[in-house]
Amino acid sequence: MLKDQDRIFTNLYGMHDRTLAGAKARGHWDGTAKLIQAGRETIIERMKASGLRGRGGAGFPTGLKWSFMPKESDGRPAYLVINADESEPGTCKDREIMRHDPHTLIEGALIASFAMNAHTSYIYIRGEYIREREALQAAIDECYDAGLLGKNAAGSGWDFDLFLNHGAGAYICGEETALIESLEGKKGMPRMKPPFPAGAGLYGCPTTVNNVESIAVVPTILRRGPEWFAGFGRPNNAGTKIFGISGHVNTPCVVEEEMSISFEELIEKHCGGIRGGWDNLLAVIPGGSSVPCVRGENMRDAVMDFDALREVGSSLGTAAVIVMDKQTDIIKAIWRLSKFYKHESCGQCTPCREGTGWMMRVMDRLVRGEAEIEEIDMLFDVTKQVEGHTICALGDAAAWPIQGLIKNFREEIEDRIKANKTGRMGAMAAE
Repeated sequence: MLKDQDRIFTNLYGMHDRTLAGAKARGHWDGTAKLIQAGRETIIERMKASGLRGRGGAGFPTGLKWSFMPKESDGRPAYLVINADESEPGTCKDREIMRHDPHTLIEGALIASFAMNAHTSYIYIRGEYIREREALQAAIDECYDAGLLGKNAAGSGWDFDLFLNHGAGAYICGEETALIESLEGKKGMPRMKPPFPAGAGLYGCPTTVNNVESIAVVPTILRRGPEWFAGFGRPNNAGTKIFGISGHVNTPCVVEEEMSISFEELIEKHCGGIRGGWDNLLAVIPGGSSVPCVRGENMRDAVMDFDALREVGSSLGTAAVIVMDKQTDIIKAIWRLSKFYKHESCGQCTPCREGTGWMMRVMDRLVRGEAEIEEIDMLFDVTKQVEGHTICALGDAAAWPIQGLIKNFREEIEDRIKANKTGRMGAMAAE
């Protein structure tokens, strides 16, 4: 259980003053110049030592990612791009940071950009986030007025500019190379890798793309020391993490907790338990809509971190926990996700462009029970032909929820097909 004094986000719920004065009173922007004066190598080494892994879903070590940036400039500028395109269904952690605690992100952007030799950073914010954009822009303006951004930012001797760019509400722009394309004013379509952004990213220059939460925790890690951060969670799964729990719990919430907390403790302590009790738990999607669901009975003892959730056949992703009780039509729920991925595919890769629509149409028939039993295996086979055969991970994101459904709830699908054949559709499916 995380103690209050160890919380990095001190205003996650907007109960306090979100202005610069309020942020300073809570310990942000404290000795920023001194943190920067430690030097590039030291900052990157400390980030590696902290064990911070990317908070946007993939869990790639943040310090290691920073170290891929060129040590010496070849004449091209370097950029830090912050991915605030939080479009993964079920995920709503970054919006709380931007809305209520924006100064953690702005200070983090300054320090991280310095560590990567970047004088300019862009925050690419999701199109639907209107109020968040206003709050963040107001905070950026305050920092310019106070001399914390711009020339000699925060008295560090480093010139730094931070720009906010509003997307148009496309899920695909959360993929780092599609985000870069969109930022350049082009269609949000993922690029082939290599070259990786650290070699040729925004405007063909060295670029690192990081998630909002990954950048916002940086100043506190450096202030309190990497050992402090590494002290939370299991080895290789360090630190504190913002979890967003939605669905069939008594009190859905967004909460900062330590990594490797058990699922049961997370739900009991912060969400008032499962609606209708633990026996009523059907399934959980532990990390945002693109990760496979897990059966309720396998989830209760599960540990909420990258490695443990892989062992139960899923992933931590963005730690957006979607809880479904036994009143849920699980087949219909997964159909709704496949409809989303079909809608959001950019259409560049054939397996995803054709496969997402095909999978959605089969799922549509499964919801109604109007399919043959053999089609279940055929659908699984198609997910395997989409997964891993596309430029970006949207193909995988469309395949995994369906794979999770078939692995965990095959009986339910078969029962519905049989019921439809005998004319005894269940009350639920007939709605």
